[in-house]
Amino acid sequence: MRKILFTKMAGAGNDFLVINEDPKLDYQKLAVKMCARQNGVGADGILVLDNSKTTDYKMRIINADGSEAEMCGNGARCMAAYIVAKAAPKKKLFGMETLAGTILAEADGDIARVRLSDPKDYRPGVPLTIAGNKMQVDYIDTGVPHVVVFVEKLQEIDVNKLGALIRNHGQFKPRGTNVNFVEHIRQGHVAVRTFERGVEGETLACGTGSVASALISYIHANPKVEERVDASMKVLTKSTELLEVSFDLLKGKKITNVWLKGSARFIAQGEYFLD
Repeated sequence: MRKILFTKMAGAGNDFLVINEDPKLDYQKLAVKMCARQNGVGADGILVLDNSKTTDYKMRIINADGSEAEMCGNGARCMAAYIVAKAAPKKKLFGMETLAGTILAEADGDIARVRLSDPKDYRPGVPLTIAGNKMQVDYIDTGVPHVVVFVEKLQEIDVNKLGALIRNHGQFKPRGTNVNFVEHIRQGHVAVRTFERGVEGETLACGTGSVASALISYIHANPKVEERVDASMKVLTKSTELLEVSFDLLKGKKITNVWLKGSARFIAQGEYFLD
């Protein structure tokens, strides 16, 4: 029986098991076992801290179903706090290599901030037919693919049923998509519930989904704004935590300098017995 050291962390309700890189491990099989809520430690995914040849650190993200994600905003904040606490980085703002590109990160206690790779493939008004009903959604890639659906009475939405149908829709093959149901609260504030690819269900929060929701909500709310430096939105997640998103909007709806700020809490550390 092999012992694997782990640290359990949570960011805005997303929980993760952080481990150091080990080339002997099959991360896909490990994630399925470790992330199981009843017979494992329980988590939305595993974060693997590795060495990078291009920047300061490398982060791999393995979802609970064993699939590998390109990016995870809440996970990136947790990894940033873990690095500050465990690896003693030489600089306050450090780089982390991900499959979605290099991001910047910093952490102070249980609050962390990450600058994500620039969003791409923004597609407004994508027509879909879901369960016989026609609808229009917006699509954007914030490191991973996201659909944003604007709704009223957010708490009455069947996120798991509708989310699964949109997630697997032919429009988004072969990668599939995460799905965010978004309701406007007041100026500069939206509430979001997210169906996450890889978890295959609703989670308490999604960092990249909160970013996607914030960006598209800002564009919808400010159709005449062509350029804006340090634009911002606040996103209320299902966990009730408020995440802060800031960014620069350039001509042609190009978005850059995207920052996500929120909690990154240490929950527990221990040994997992792998048989």
